[in-house]
Amino acid sequence: MTAKSREHPQGCVLIIAGSDSSGGAGLQADIKTITALGGYAATAVTAVTVQNTEGVAGVYPVADDVVVAQMEAVLSDIGADAIKVGMLATADLIEAVTGVLADPAIRPIPLIVDPVMVATSGDRLIDEAAVEVLRAMLLPRASLITPNAPEAAALAGRGIENLDDQRAAADRILDMGAGAVLVKGGHLEGSEIIDLLATHHGVRLFTRPRIQTRHTHGTGCTLASAVAAFMAQDQSLDRAVEQAGDYLYEAIRRAPGLGQGHGPVRHGWTVDASKVFRASIQEGSGSD
Repeated sequence: MTAKSREHPQGCVLIIAGSDSSGGAGLQADIKTITALGGYAATAVTAVTVQNTEGVAGVYPVADDVVVAQMEAVLSDIGADAIKVGMLATADLIEAVTGVLADPAIRPIPLIVDPVMVATSGDRLIDEAAVEVLRAMLLPRASLITPNAPEAAALAGRGIENLDDQRAAADRILDMGAGAVLVKGGHLEGSEIIDLLATHHGVRLFTRPRIQTRHTHGTGCTLASAVAAFMAQDQSLDRAVEQAGDYLYEAIRRAPGLGQGHGPVRHGWTVDASKVFRASIQEGSGSD
């Protein structure tokens, strides 16, 4: 495959992830996020999930060769300024995706990996064999990996209950070859949420007040896609993580309150759609 290259970033993000029928997580959350932040989203669908805010009723994987074909079709034509990887449910699929990413023309593109293992509802989305392959093959290619505390614990092989544990887990993940790791603190106790960004040059903490809400469906997908959107627009890693966290915080704060379980956030809060709608109505009325 010959990948299309660009002299200047244009904000195009290739998303490799599963579909969420409820629209709050997965590809749907990714597309909304990247669009809301001024980027362009292309996709390679890895699975179709049957789910809503109360849980996952089914996961239907897309054939590995079809996932690869989608990636190659996008990369050879539109290209990408960043790549975001989400749900990869099997070891074989991770190997197939990693094979495409190993192309010398693809390797310089920032790769943001959200190691989706468990849905917000608690439903498992990846099998045990896939975790080891993810650790061995995909993680070393990641510019940034964005695990929550349980995911970081699984990858690092140690428990995480506090900030010191976040730091220790991040160090282990860096030792496995990741360029950087963002260990998110939303699953830990406390009135504040501390996300820890670790690189081979040091550590930075991002602290925000905890919002007491059940509407957190798809927050991991949203954050990783926001980072990818900003990096695709040529932001530094550090700045992209900071801006992505600010975007997600406001999206949670403005959550629309949908569903009976863990509802979605408001991805489009950056766009004042009501003003656009009202303006179009007024223009239409004036032309009659």
